[in-house]
Amino acid sequence: MAFTLPSLPYAYNALEPFIDEQTMRIHHTKHHQAYIDKLNATLEKFPELQKKSAEELIKNLNSIDESIRTAVRNHGGGHVNHSFFWQILKKGTTPKAEILKAVNQQFKSIDNFKVQFKDACLTLFGSGWVWLAINPKTKKLEIIKTSNQDNPISEGKIPVLGIDVWEHAYYLKYQNKRADYVDAFWNVLDWEKANENYVSAISSA
Repeated sequence: MAFTLPSLPYAYNALEPFIDEQTMRIHHTKHHQAYIDKLNATLEKFPELQKKSAEELIKNLNSIDESIRTAVRNHGGGHVNHSFFWQILKKGTTPKAEILKAVNQQFKSIDNFKVQFKDACLTLFGSGWVWLAINPKTKKLEIIKTSNQDNPISEGKIPVLGIDVWEHAYYLKYQNKRADYVDAFWNVLDWEKANENYVSAISSA
């Protein structure tokens, strides 16, 4: 089965003014689609891998033929990361329930967490992602920086939320002001979905 582009659960302009419609449209239909197209092309001669989910591929990179491992890491990671990202975007939610309690325990407060998360975003060199993830060994939250299209699941950790800090995610609106983009992100982070992810991660850890 070939991988396909998932539909967004909202309109391209739904996150305005924090993430603009043009960026969302290009990000989804061009960038994400390109990762999918290249992943499908990479797997053409490996029918046994076509039966696996993208998450399974990324979790088990070392078991993949070395000739395509880097391509699967990059393009499979791009598909996994973006599919996750679209699902955690929604305006008008606030941190509550289990995720609020966990963040307050781990980082002392939501505001302090945001400061540390933003610092991770601004100190990540080049392109990549910043995540809040569960470490199954400790059952604690960790802020994790990954380069390019890497994902914490490759390290056995479980993402709760994440932000794309590749320039294509924000450059049309924010140009080189990554800090402004990160500040805007909090207005479109779906804390309800993040809470679902946290509860699911804790139960499976």
